[in-house]
Amino acid sequence: MLLTSKARGVFPIAPTPFLDDGAIDTASIDRITDFYLECGSTGLTVLGLLGEAPKLEHAEAVAVAKQMISRAASIPVIVGATAPGFAAMRALTREVMDLGAAGVMIAPPNTLRTDEQILNYYHQVAQAIGTDVPIVVQDFPQVFQVQMSPSLLRQMFQEIGSLAMLKHEDWPGLDKISTLRRYEHEGSMRHIPILCGSNGIFLDYEMARGADGANTGYCFPDMLCEFLSLRESGNVEAAQDLFDAHLPLIRYEQQPGVGLAVRKHVLMRRGLITSAAQRKPSGTLSATARDEVEHLLRRLARKDPRAQL
Repeated sequence: MLLTSKARGVFPIAPTPFLDDGAIDTASIDRITDFYLECGSTGLTVLGLLGEAPKLEHAEAVAVAKQMISRAASIPVIVGATAPGFAAMRALTREVMDLGAAGVMIAPPNTLRTDEQILNYYHQVAQAIGTDVPIVVQDFPQVFQVQMSPSLLRQMFQEIGSLAMLKHEDWPGLDKISTLRRYEHEGSMRHIPILCGSNGIFLDYEMARGADGANTGYCFPDMLCEFLSLRESGNVEAAQDLFDAHLPLIRYEQQPGVGLAVRKHVLMRRGLITSAAQRKPSGTLSATARDEVEHLLRRLARKDPRAQL
């Protein structure tokens, strides 16, 4: 089930569940994967930036990917394969593709500065891992410090056939989506799926600008699925009301440094993972921060019963 230009909907970024002692929690992997399927996810991404992939040994990363790919066999599973060098990237890519992955997500190294360097890098990525492997380009300049303009992205997707999807996380980035869709309308760029990250904080207007869905790890992926379903059925205002109710928690979870701790805390409170533990080095929630999250959940529960924990 390879990733194609028809990809759309909600591709949650799955966390890697750990037990309190740092061991991988395989039972929670199955439980949260089943939840993603039950709530209507159309795809899944594992070993992403907030999947704590850099804290896993190679064998552990393969094992986590294998378990999720097997459990979510009915939907495409993208595996994060960003690595400092092509040898490690190629090794993980070939193993997970053999296990049934739909493609891999690759972010640019923060040493790239010019358009020529970025374009050349993704040409080399495609050659290194194999031109038969669909690649998701992760455009997240706030973290990777690499700026990809719409014209550069057009050139990349036109020249490199194995680039299959854009994970859009630029901020502000609404005009970038509009420009890419204008290129497509004019016929100067092929259609590419654009799925958006950044915790979905601008998903309402990103969808209005032409995005195809969400590729993020917000702790209520079921809300994201319902939000897109409401929009697709024409209930745009109902979708906006639902989104607005969640926006304070989305904003809080988006905080750099503690965002993953917030996410895992809520996923634990929802019964989807056993522990909120992260592999060290890790951020933690202070008692005050936990109280604030619980306050946000109580307020959210007034409008969305899923938050009644």
